[in-house]
Amino acid sequence: MARRRRKLPQEPVEATVESLSHDGRGVARVEGKATFIHGALPGERVLFRYTARRRNRDEGEVVKVLQASPRRVEPRCAHFGICGGCSLQHLDPAAQIETKQQTLLDAFTRLGGVAPDEILPPLVNETPWGYRRKARLGVKRVPKKGRVLVGFRERGSNYIAELERCEVLHPRVGHSLMALSALIGTLSIPDRIAQIEMAMDDEQCVLILRNLDPLTEEDREKLRRFGREHGFIFYLQPGGPETVAPLDRPADLHYRLPEFGLTFHFEPGDFTQVNSEINRKMVSRAMALLQPARSERVLDLFCGVGNFTLPLATLAGEVTGVEGEAGLVARARANAERNGLDNVRFHVANLYEPLEGEPWLKGRFHKALLDPPRSGALEVLEWLPRLRVERIVYVSCYPGTLARDAGELVRRHGYRLVSAGVMDMFPHTAHVESIALFEK
Repeated sequence: MARRRRKLPQEPVEATVESLSHDGRGVARVEGKATFIHGALPGERVLFRYTARRRNRDEGEVVKVLQASPRRVEPRCAHFGICGGCSLQHLDPAAQIETKQQTLLDAFTRLGGVAPDEILPPLVNETPWGYRRKARLGVKRVPKKGRVLVGFRERGSNYIAELERCEVLHPRVGHSLMALSALIGTLSIPDRIAQIEMAMDDEQCVLILRNLDPLTEEDREKLRRFGREHGFIFYLQPGGPETVAPLDRPADLHYRLPEFGLTFHFEPGDFTQVNSEINRKMVSRAMALLQPARSERVLDLFCGVGNFTLPLATLAGEVTGVEGEAGLVARARANAERNGLDNVRFHVANLYEPLEGEPWLKGRFHKALLDPPRSGALEVLEWLPRLRVERIVYVSCYPGTLARDAGELVRRHGYRLVSAGVMDMFPHTAHVESIALFEK
């Protein structure tokens, strides 16, 4: 017999918030039980309503702030709290950085059993708005609302939030959501456009429409006209990622790293950093930490289109970049050639599988840079001491796996965690991007 769900209390409950969870919710203890409250900040006294009760923790959302934190600010976005794209707009940007730094340090202690000798100053945007140049937006025609919805999903839901504009997307897209909604509503298949993926370089903006059915020639002409009026280049994706193709001519997307005199070309579906200002600062810091010299060989693992590999090649004697996706490696090779760099080699290899026999593992490397996905780099760590790597810079998009890998590097492989710090790649979200330096 199925157990009945307990009814949630309907009356608001008062609580004092003690801390902030890693996903940006206030944490209070109510009747001795941890309760995660959306919209609450540390030090606040709030009235909240329960949204879920579980054996080991409860969840809720703020109904009223009785005593506000001095770090609380008015969210800039009218949709904050409904849209799931941001979770920290109500917290002062400086306090957001402090929270992310503490999240990283807590992860090192709790998951890695290590601590950095030095905490690096955080890398932040000049303005924390309109920074996102890569995003995937949901699309859904909702007859009851009388329009097509375009945007992020609602917090804790699969429904698409009813957005008029977005303050964290680049304004080219963030301020055009209603125009995109109207455009899709006029197509012959408004119910069969499932998502829009945006990809921007320093100037151009590509929008990839996931069209579940073919478009008519009239639809295509509407997209062309809209693109000319609003500065968009449309691509279509009728199937999997391999089916992405331009509506007309392909876009020549590229971004620059002026400090190193480099230009990177990429395809709209390629992985590139969402925040170009922080990316420039991040690459600069990585080079400063790693200190590659003309007499050294450097290994760049999870190299993508060469975001770190090419700057390394301007400073080191020889650089090897390794990446699991063949298309990214092809783009990286072409980027090296375009930039006149002949001291860099690229290889395709799945860095999560055994690597014995890989040709690039011959000889030694003096230094290494790792920029893995969220799952971390655990599988390749054993190779670093075997290759006699003396210094490692590790760029991470998830503090949990960085902390785990830091513990392995320190305890099993004889490295020291010299320094670490956060980079605000995603302001107003709980996402923590970080960088760490290890030395043998």
